[in-house]
Amino acid sequence: QVQLVESGGGLVQTGGSLRLSCAASGRTVRNYDMAWFRQAPGQEREFVAAVSWNGGSTYYADSVKGRFTISRSNAKNTANLQMNSLEPEDTALYYCVATERQWGTRTEDYDYWGRGTQVTVSS
Repeated sequence: QVQLVESGGGLVQTGGSLRLSCAASGRTVRNYDMAWFRQAPGQEREFVAAVSWNGGSTYYADSVKGRFTISRSNAKNTANLQMNSLEPEDTALYYCVATERQWGTRTEDYDYWGRGTQVTVSS
């Protein structure tokens, strides 16, 4: 089993930045594709970004492209999401996820989920 724990969420003003971190334990995630999802109140869970198992490829939702950067360190068993130019629409609970299959944009593509970290962007 893989356990994922997110951290780094908080309250920022429009235009600010946050860096989310995801610490994995149990099994190594070096062979897993990893991603971030988010969910705002009353809305469906939304794909944000993904990174391939070796860090060689990244993928972003159109809504965050150019503002967010996903990265990983297999040596440290961690993944990160750097968020810049934050907007109120980015307010959501952010989840770190992992899959032993190929990355995808659907929740069912992932085997392991963290509990989430809250990001709130004030106008």
